[in-house]
Amino acid sequence: MRILPQFPTLLICVLSLVGCRAVPGKPLPGSEAKRPDQVLDFATLYRENCSACHGEHGRMGAAISLANPAYLSFVGTANLQRIIANGVPGTLMPPFSQASGGTLTDQQIAVLTHGMIELWSKPSPLAALSPIAYAPTLQGDPTHGSNLFAATCSQCHGADGTGSKTANKPTGSLVDPAYLALISDQALRSIIVAGEPGQGMPGVDQVAAQPLTDQDVTDIVAWLASHRTQTPGQPYPQPPYFPKGDRNE
Repeated sequence: MRILPQFPTLLICVLSLVGCRAVPGKPLPGSEAKRPDQVLDFATLYRENCSACHGEHGRMGAAISLANPAYLSFVGTANLQRIIANGVPGTLMPPFSQASGGTLTDQQIAVLTHGMIELWSKPSPLAALSPIAYAPTLQGDPTHGSNLFAATCSQCHGADGTGSKTANKPTGSLVDPAYLALISDQALRSIIVAGEPGQGMPGVDQVAAQPLTDQDVTDIVAWLASHRTQTPGQPYPQPPYFPKGDRNE
């Protein structure tokens, strides 16, 4: 019976320690979720917007590896930021900036761009080579490109680009119209220049005793692109498209 008078004091102490947490429905300090446009953490932004295509750690995804110092050196900060913001028309790379219909602010795109550069960039072997422009500025020569391809790429891809089973890792056809329908000329250019380290694809600094030049890369892309069809996955339509007198006019 003597303990009962002390109970109110004990209750007050317990409540003072618990504080406002005991109020049902009231969030804890700092527990409020940020609005999507307030997220400025690189890891979160990359995971939610980039990892599905480019891989969890910037490589081994369906799209080009971003955690490739050679690629980051080749594309450059300005181009990388522009691609994230505006996407690449005609490909599966969508625009992410709000101005282009995406969901990210300019600040968030800057965080993504600089995060990739800071996390995955380091001195690139491309720096010692003759400069190769990210976007082509020269006219491509498919005939010269065919000869270059046979000389520098045939060990893995076959002299005619249809693939090789003699390489360490068998490769598929690069001249298959179905494949070319899924990849842009710029993506071909980027892969030739920067390679794909996780898949054993070397860059221009490794494919030959004499590294490829800007013109060489442009010519090889022109030769590969010459195998595209107007209707990917289907034969070329043969004229006349309708039998005479059978037009629905």
